[in-house]
Amino acid sequence: MEQVKTVAFHTLGCKLNFSETSTLSRLLEQDGFVKTDFENTADVYVINTCSVTDNADKECRQLVRRIQRRAPESMVVITGCYAQLKPQEIASIEGVDLVLGAAEKFNITEHLKTLTKGNSAKICSCDIEDVNTFHASYSVNDRTRTFLKVQDGCDYSCTFCTIPMARGKSRSDSVNSVVENAVQLAASGVKEIVLTGVNLGDFGKGLHGGKKREESFYELIQELDKVEGIERYRISSIEPNLLSNEIIEFVANSQRFMPHFHIPLQSGNNEILGLMRRRYRRELYAEKVALIKQFMPHCSIGVDVIVGFPSESDAHFQDTYDFLHGLDVSYLHVFTYSERANTPALEINPVVPVNIRHERNKQLRNLSHKKQQYFQEQHLNQTRKVLFESHSKDGMMEGYTDNYIRVTTHFREEWVNQLVDWELR
Repeated sequence: MEQVKTVAFHTLGCKLNFSETSTLSRLLEQDGFVKTDFENTADVYVINTCSVTDNADKECRQLVRRIQRRAPESMVVITGCYAQLKPQEIASIEGVDLVLGAAEKFNITEHLKTLTKGNSAKICSCDIEDVNTFHASYSVNDRTRTFLKVQDGCDYSCTFCTIPMARGKSRSDSVNSVVENAVQLAASGVKEIVLTGVNLGDFGKGLHGGKKREESFYELIQELDKVEGIERYRISSIEPNLLSNEIIEFVANSQRFMPHFHIPLQSGNNEILGLMRRRYRRELYAEKVALIKQFMPHCSIGVDVIVGFPSESDAHFQDTYDFLHGLDVSYLHVFTYSERANTPALEINPVVPVNIRHERNKQLRNLSHKKQQYFQEQHLNQTRKVLFESHSKDGMMEGYTDNYIRVTTHFREEWVNQLVDWELR
């Protein structure tokens, strides 16, 4: 009788990675593997990496070292963006057995059949130009909210970003296929779907990508809105130049699409936006925020912003700070700029000293905290629906209102995966 093999997963990075890890898990479970916790001893460990920050690279190395100490005979597989960008670097880490690039990660079961523990890692990668197929992914059983990947890759060329090099050109699922996945998820009891992608608003370029858009994100959300059983959709992140007025108006009138947007800004100074090669100016961003608030005063708006980009002076940063301070947004995700190999930003001078980058990050995180508090105070004593999640931590459970205010309360089994009317206080 063949021995049952165990597999453990660890995900670094974005929601897209979580959806893909869940799909890799299902592929291996279909092949006879039994999933176990990453802290347990397993026959195979799969680390799905990110490459947006230096920290993700370091974390990958630390995880491999931990596995080496705990289970030196286990197989270690590294996939994800870091694996596509720097396969040789990863292969040189002691303990790594297999490196799967963007085109090969969904062939993981075939690769594991022929893999043996050896002295050197096997690299299965390819030029990113050859990555031209879309693989649908979604997370299930991990949480009440399911991340559904509908788009991958990016045709933009922001000067700080490695994502196009790591994930290839923009390509996406079809509207019909996404709707079929949503119907399946609804049948399995999922109540909330978070739509994810690298450049979500660029949806519609087909499975293999291309210059011409065959369908649109607006068409997608119109069709998803009709799926019975899914109570909530969230749009994970959408570029301001692709967030059309008709999308905003549609969300405002939908019962299923939540009043919650996450819109990357990156800088509130037009000169820095130009150096970043972003496809909008801050005036457009302000217009979008104003329109959202006109239709949905209660809407939560999250913002991505980068501090310490090359040549960002004190005056540039102050411009960003003042712009954000005056915007009616709810929270900020603040990233400290870090140098990434082969990006055009490396050619931009002067470089901002690291200590100044960290100081600016702190200032914006403080501003974010104030924004979040103010947003929540505006909704005190209101009753809003909260979808409670399944996990219990120290006897507590948490969930989110429609407009993304987190609620924590004592765990009650009957509230798991249920929409509960909740008075905010």
